This record gives sequence, structure tokens and C-alpha cells, in this order.
Amino acid sequence: MTPPASPPQQDLEYQPPAAEADDEIQHSLFGEILDWMLAPLLLLWPMSIAITYLVAKSIANQPFDHALEDSVTVLAQQVRAVDGKVIKGLSGPARDILRADDVDSVYFQIQGPHGEHVDGDRDLPPPVIDEDDKPRSSVRFRNDTMHGTPVRVAYAYVRLERDAVDDPQLALVQVAETLEKRGQLANAIIKGVILPQFIILPIVLALVWFALARGLSPLAQLQERIRARSSDDLSPIASNQVPEEISPLVNSLNDMLARLSLSIEMQKRFIADAAHQMRTPLAGMRMQSELALRQTDRGEIHRSLEQLAKSSEAATRLVNQLLALARAENQPQAGTAMLPLELSELARSAVQDWVPASFAQRIDLGYEAPAEPVHIVGNPTMLRELLSNLIDNALRYTPAGGSVTVRVRGDAEHGFLEVEDTGPGIAQAERARVFERFYRILGNKAEGSGLGLAIVREIAQQHGAEVDIYNNPRAQQSKLPGALFRLTFPLPPRPQEPEGEPPYYG
Repeated sequence: MTPPASPPQQDLEYQPPAAEADDEIQHSLFGEILDWMLAPLLLLWPMSIAITYLVAKSIANQPFDHALEDSVTVLAQQVRAVDGKVIKGLSGPARDILRADDVDSVYFQIQGPHGEHVDGDRDLPPPVIDEDDKPRSSVRFRNDTMHGTPVRVAYAYVRLERDAVDDPQLALVQVAETLEKRGQLANAIIKGVILPQFIILPIVLALVWFALARGLSPLAQLQERIRARSSDDLSPIASNQVPEEISPLVNSLNDMLARLSLSIEMQKRFIADAAHQMRTPLAGMRMQSELALRQTDRGEIHRSLEQLAKSSEAATRLVNQLLALARAENQPQAGTAMLPLELSELARSAVQDWVPASFAQRIDLGYEAPAEPVHIVGNPTMLRELLSNLIDNALRYTPAGGSVTVRVRGDAEHGFLEVEDTGPGIAQAERARVFERFYRILGNKAEGSGLGLAIVREIAQQHGAEVDIYNNPRAQQSKLPGALFRLTFPLPPRPQEPEGEPPYYG
């Protein structure tokens, strides 16, 4: 059996799409400007040659037309009528002088009032006169052909009887010549004008090239100044040292450098804070592990391992909060999407996650839903982190038997998220500082890293929300003043309903 023919091999080399290939082409600003400057110049040059040629022909026609006009005038003076017949006073030598021309052929013709031939060339065509265009005695010009050759014709009508006004007798006098001398003069003018342009045009191109290179030199100088900077120099570029047209570009670069400097500064601060805060729990874990290794009593080993587990839990919580703070600070740079969401649903879900922890600490954790849904625009993950830190903070500082309440409500312009507890509260003088990183109120015995409220403030700022701290107005039955954290979110604008009849629900 004959094996089936194998399919033809295809070229395995990847061919990028035409659009992608075009995008990868790097365009030159110098070449782009040069093209836009030289293309109109090179297009206008042939047009200028054509216009120059037409002007040269017009200029060349003028002296020769004057000569033809003089010939017609002189010839017309020799024509008169005697006894009703047209006679001419043009002698043979005068006729020879009229035709004397070394370059062009000269023709003349005299016709009587009724079109009869009087003298000259019979083949010279008469002028075409419209019905409304009466013959005039002034010299007029036209272009015509004689024996297939273009000629320039001057003609005039001569009145034979001076006294006849109602029905004048007119004789036609024409003088024509070929166009050789006119063409030679026009070509001479063209050569005199065009030849210098062949010398001037390269000079113009060189000057345009030099001027363009000189005009773009500030870009090269700016490039050299930027290259001369050190890798850690993020200071703004001096915009007063660049032309006005480049200032917007320099200002944009300065804005980018400022954002980059802020991002690097935040990373450095995060690394420094993490290193500083992690040193203590790691040192405690190492000490507890070394102590457990030296113990021989099983009870002491068990207590050391319990302390090691607590230190590990504290270190884990610290790392998680540091990562949450880093995510919150870098949210604008990361471009995290803001989505429409219902605030009460998010709060209910977050409260459910902390119910087991509230049971373990014997704290009443409650939730109050709004009468109507509260819609805001935000990032669900970041807002959940914010609310978790507020609930965690409230549970840590509320003694056993107390209560923590999460409440969502809204009005026409704002949405409110409140977390209130029956703990020791926060003094008025401390409320501005509790949002600082790692700040702990003196005398507090509750465990914590001091990052929870810093995370809350950072996420609130990303959502355009305001954070306020009050005493809990519902903590009268408790010996402690309690605390109320209120976040005020701006509500998105409501879509306008289309005008017209109300919808019908049948």
C-alpha cells in the first residue's frame, strides 16, 4: 500500500502581524519635521516653475505685440477709398520691410468692406466677430493658425469714409507672425530664473537641515543632563533650562519622578518598619527555642513551646498587617479597580467572620443593617480589610462581657460605617496620633502592633472617606466611655431618569 503523501512543510518562522511590526518602528522626530518641511518645498518647486513659465510667456508677448500693433497701425494709415474702391499706398519696398524677419514668418492681409481681398495673404483667416461685438478701429489681438502653424494676429478695422456715420465702410487690416521669437524669449527668461534655483535649492536644504539640528539641540542637551545623573538622583529637572515647547514634557517627567520618589520612599519606610518590628518577635522566638532546648523538665519544655507558639502567632499577625499596609499604600500605583458595591452586605459578611472570636472572648458582637441599601464605589478586598481591623481593634480593647456593634446607615449624600465598643475609649488628645504607625497609647495592656488604625486610615484615604473618633454615646451603662469609629463615604451620583411618561407595570 502506498503511504499517504505527507502535507507540505510550512515555514515555522514566526511572522509578526503588520500592525505589530508598524508599532515597533521607532520614528525620528528630526526626520518627521524634516519631511514636513521639505515635502511642501519640493511640491511647490514644480508649481513655481510652471507659474514662472506662464509669466515668462506673458512678458515675452508684450514687446512683440507692441511691434505687431505698430505694423497694423502703419498699414492701416496706407488704406483709403478712391471712387468707392479700396486702394493702398503700400509700395514693394515697404512690403519687403514689413515681411523682413530672420526668425518668424510674417503675414499681412487687407480686405475691403465686403470681404473682398485687396492685398496680402489670402489664406490668413479673418477674425470671428460676435453679433453683439461691433468692429472697432482699435488694434486687437488673437491666437490663430496659418498653414497648421500657431500665429499671433493683430487686426483693426479702418473707416474708409470719414463722414459716413450711419453706415460706415470698414476695411480689415491684419498682420500675423509665428511664435519662434516669443518662445525663444520665454525660454531665455525661464533659464535665467530656473538655473539660479538649482543653486539656491541645495543651499536652502542645507540651511533647513542646520536650523532643524540647531533647534533640536536642547533635546540632546537635556538627554545628556539626564544621562549624567546618578541612579538614585530623583530630583526635579530644571524646567527653566529648556525651551518653552519642551517644558510640558519636563513637567510630566518631574511629576513621574515625584511619584517614583514617593513610591521608593514608601518602600524604604516599609522595609525599615518591618525590620524594626520583626526584630523583637524573632528574638523572642529564638530565646524561647534555646530555652526549650536547655530544659529537661517536660513541664518547662511545654511552657517554652507555648510561649514560642504565642510569639509565632504575634509575628504572623505583624507580617500580615505589614503586608496589608503595603497593599493599601500601593493601591493607587497598582491600579486596583473600584467597583460599585453594597456597603451593608460587605459589613454583614465581615462581621460573620469575627463571630467565633467574639464568642471566645465573651463579647457581644452585633450588626445593625440600614433601612435601605447603601451603595458606594470601592474595592471590596480593601474595605473588608479596613472593617476587619476596626472589629479586631474593638474586640482587643473591649473587656469580657462588653459589646461591639457594627452599624451601616446613610443619607442623601453620604454612607456611614460605624464600629462602636464599650472599651476604655480614646482620649481627645490621643485621637490624632492613634492613626500613626506603631503608635501605642501608654498604659494599654492589650496586645497589638500599632498598625491596625494606620491601615484603616490609608484605605479610607484611597476611597475618599473620612475617619472620625467619638466617645460611644450608648455606653452609659458601662463604667468605660467606649469608642465610636465613624467612616463617612461619599455616595456616587445617581443616574438621571429619562424625562417622559412614567413606566407602565401591567
